[in-house]
Amino acid sequence: MKNHLVWLRNDLRILDNPALSAACSQDDAVVTALFIATPGQWKAHDMSPRQGDFLMRNLLALQHALEDRGIPLFYHQCDDYAAAVKWLTGFCRQRRVSALFYNYQYEYNEQRRDRAVEHALEGHVVCQGFDDGVLLPPGSVVTGDGKMYKVYTPFRNAFIQRLSQDPPQCLPAPARRDNGEKLRAALEPFDYPRQETDEYPAGEEAALRRLREFCHHRLAEYPQARNQPSQDGTSRLSAYLTLGILSPSQCYHRLIAACPQTLEHADSEGFCWLNELIWRDFYRHIMVYYPDVCRHRPFIPWTRRVAWRRDDELLNAWRQGRTGFPIVDAAMRQMNDTGWMHNRLRMICASFLVKDLLIDWREGERYFMRRLIDGDLASNNGGWQWAASTGTDAAPYFRIFNPTTQGRKFDEQGRFIRRWLPELASVPDKFLHEPYLWPLAEQTGLDYPRPIVNHGQARQAALAAYQSAKAQGPASPRE
Repeated sequence: MKNHLVWLRNDLRILDNPALSAACSQDDAVVTALFIATPGQWKAHDMSPRQGDFLMRNLLALQHALEDRGIPLFYHQCDDYAAAVKWLTGFCRQRRVSALFYNYQYEYNEQRRDRAVEHALEGHVVCQGFDDGVLLPPGSVVTGDGKMYKVYTPFRNAFIQRLSQDPPQCLPAPARRDNGEKLRAALEPFDYPRQETDEYPAGEEAALRRLREFCHHRLAEYPQARNQPSQDGTSRLSAYLTLGILSPSQCYHRLIAACPQTLEHADSEGFCWLNELIWRDFYRHIMVYYPDVCRHRPFIPWTRRVAWRRDDELLNAWRQGRTGFPIVDAAMRQMNDTGWMHNRLRMICASFLVKDLLIDWREGERYFMRRLIDGDLASNNGGWQWAASTGTDAAPYFRIFNPTTQGRKFDEQGRFIRRWLPELASVPDKFLHEPYLWPLAEQTGLDYPRPIVNHGQARQAALAAYQSAKAQGPASPRE
């Protein structure tokens, strides 16, 4: 008897799931699914409590969806990947599994885990992995001499050419099958902190509804609205993509249905959103070719020599949204309160921490992961290294955002700022982005901090730190 096991990870869906589809492709096979919770590993990877809650809710939704198709979902908790490999090996032998199916994860630790499983099961269980979570698999978009692109724009051009020639396909949900096993494995809450949020309903249907609504009703305004944090101008699909409740291929096909000329017109609203999906792929491809970015190391060697400031008081002011720069503080409070932050604001906050406070970008990277419901290693690391000028295709180190100017540009009338900083509600628009200049600030008892740094002076200090590091030349990987 063929006994197929589908090992689910960040692919919690039945639609367009390559591993699940392959496991169910043979009618005479008994198919079961498995999810292994690893709280110790999640803690080491800084998974946020909101993502933990979102994960649990989507597991429950997936269990029901699988049961409707006659596929039981087993659940087990181990502390970390080493324990998971050992337990999974025993489980496969106990259940007499003939083939194990799973979708690839491209992070360094996850790839090591999968190789350990394949080695442990060699000669006993056939292991079959599939590309997933990307529009095009790593290794399929390379330079003429077979190397990974280090700059985004030529990568995107090659990516679009490949995409137009060989677009990804969306796989249907598996047909209902009779496994002869009516077991429902208990999905007890895993041993990890959870924080509820009602802004992200669980399940594939909720994700698909949000995708359809965005593509057919808000895509036209996306190029303009995407940079205005006071507007609901983004797709808000990142949390679903992070856990694989939705696939990039599903996003692509829905986008093309709504905007058929996307690939041909770089100035179209469809292309603008597709560009964001390609950035997501780019960081995953980079992660495979340069796994050191998964290990808290900068992509550009000489930036290892930047002399970062160690100042817990400044770091905590940034974390709490008490820097005295309204756009930064409003953004940080939004993330602390909801587990999500607008992408434009992520860039502003990252630039402020690294360039104004001269604090190591890895402090910010970890803090974002610990708070975001859509925390994703590749995208989060890529974004932070871009802002810190340490990564591939990064902003030049001398490009430093002025947080006051950024606030005026992207929240001119202060709608977003006033929402998250109610203490500034009475401050006139003229002074909102520099409230300490308001003549009535002291008279009204304005409870808002003065700026913790002088931006002009901080900019010069950052330039000097980067110039000094660059003058010293490349650092060794151990530095």
